[in-house]
Amino acid sequence: MHSAESGLETVGTACEIPFLAGERVICTDNDISYFGSSVRVPGRLVVTLFRLRFISNDAQTVFDVPLGAIAKVEKFGYATATRKDSNYGLNIICKDHRAFKFAAQQTNHRRRPLVEALFRYSFPLSSDLKLFAFLHAEELRKERTQKSVDGWKIYDAKREFERMGVSESKGWTAVDINKDYKFADTYPRYLVVPNTSADSGFLERVGEFRSRQRIPVLSWLQKSSLASITRSSQPMSGLTKRRSAQDEEHLTNILYANAHSHKLNIYDARPIVNAQVNRAKGGGYEENYEGCQLQFMNIHNIHVVRESLKKLLSALIPRVDEKNFYKLLDESKWLQHVHSILSASMEIVGQVDRKMSVLVHCTDGWDRTAQLTSLSMLQLDGYYRTLEGFIVLIEKEWCSFGHKFGQRIGHGDDKHSDGERAPIFVQFIDCVWQILHQYEYYFEFTSALLICILDELFSCRFGTFLYNSEKQRHLEHNCPQTTVSLWTFVLESRNLFLNPCYRKGSIESVLFVNPSIRCLRVWTEYYARSNPDVITPQSDVAKRTGLERAVGKASLMEALTNLQSQTEDVSC
Repeated sequence: MHSAESGLETVGTACEIPFLAGERVICTDNDISYFGSSVRVPGRLVVTLFRLRFISNDAQTVFDVPLGAIAKVEKFGYATATRKDSNYGLNIICKDHRAFKFAAQQTNHRRRPLVEALFRYSFPLSSDLKLFAFLHAEELRKERTQKSVDGWKIYDAKREFERMGVSESKGWTAVDINKDYKFADTYPRYLVVPNTSADSGFLERVGEFRSRQRIPVLSWLQKSSLASITRSSQPMSGLTKRRSAQDEEHLTNILYANAHSHKLNIYDARPIVNAQVNRAKGGGYEENYEGCQLQFMNIHNIHVVRESLKKLLSALIPRVDEKNFYKLLDESKWLQHVHSILSASMEIVGQVDRKMSVLVHCTDGWDRTAQLTSLSMLQLDGYYRTLEGFIVLIEKEWCSFGHKFGQRIGHGDDKHSDGERAPIFVQFIDCVWQILHQYEYYFEFTSALLICILDELFSCRFGTFLYNSEKQRHLEHNCPQTTVSLWTFVLESRNLFLNPCYRKGSIESVLFVNPSIRCLRVWTEYYARSNPDVITPQSDVAKRTGLERAVGKASLMEALTNLQSQTEDVSC
């Protein structure tokens, strides 16, 4: 059955997969077993262009894994007749560190078509194929399916800076030096600098002194005080401690754009040791800048964060080690890293709330910098705590300013050991969850939105997080025309994510988060949802414990959504 109106189709009652537009079955195995937490579950495995789905023979165990979320496919056992005593099948390891083990029949190389299909369509770029996001959008265009909202148009840089009150009369102006991305190819087209720095020749000289020409530019302006948050990459001072008169003048111009600020606070996200190592490679930090105060925030790099999350997840999945859980949690240092980020963002919030301007950077300005600027703005500006505002925040601080989603996630390629992969955006979303946990009624959305965003970060269903920069998405791959935005889905399904207890009056409030480790929590709702020991609204355990049956076979999330819609007008 096919529905041109919805872009979905259902293939076979035994499979019961609601197909996305552009999705079709590649191969199936009707005699395969899934190794659950303690039992072997016989069933059927279906591989489509978008997902892997397992359906148990009794239909009690059903789950999907988007192929884009698969990091590695491993074979185990032998198909030869002389080795029939061994297990034979495949392991699926996901980019969010979930793992699935399946046993296949040893006759006629039964697992071969599954493995070949999974390799080919989980890593399409390694096979010169298109990512699913493009196939999905192509089919929607053929069906002429009209969306009520275009998520690609939610964020408009000019409109957003005008919302903040940015204008030449306030000391800031937009410049077109990067209109074709030739000045800084990892920066957005639309850049805002102080009026006194607007000359293109001057900015070119500043760019020569900043890593990858990522010069200090405006991210956020406080309307009442004109205190600003600017962001950049590191200065290229090197071991000889080179200086740039233009770079120093530019920072002075940022300082003077705020009459209330007697100094510009520079927050270098790195540990000082890392910054000194970068100096040996030609990088550096601001040592001799008049009117500036430099502070290192001791936030560790992508390699440390990657290993930390691995250790955290080893304490949570596949099962919780009850005896050693807190020891393993402490050894992961995950909450310590979250603490470092939230402490730094609180430092920034405090300074801006005191009408002081700040500059934030790390090495290249697209990982830790994005974490600090966006978290600070989330606390300072209640608009970013609305559903639409949070979308704008991610588009502005992460997508447009060049966080390397493609490399950090590894969309579509099979290089699972690539050292550039790192859960920096996942760590940011965890920090957002920590703030939401402390100020639940100050957010228009719930953690369901955060989990949805992370799921689609890996899935390759939408174009929002593909590639490494605005230039690559908009100019080279034309994603706004060739893919669907995640935000289209989010806004069309907004009732799934709205917080019925949201206090609209809180939009004017500045949030002062307590970053103490004793106030932080492990986000088990996300990290442990595949663990049978942990029951959350997102987990399969909810179904097995009868929660789904209690709402008449509807999913638990649907029941929660219905409850939410009934209480939308109730003031909490």
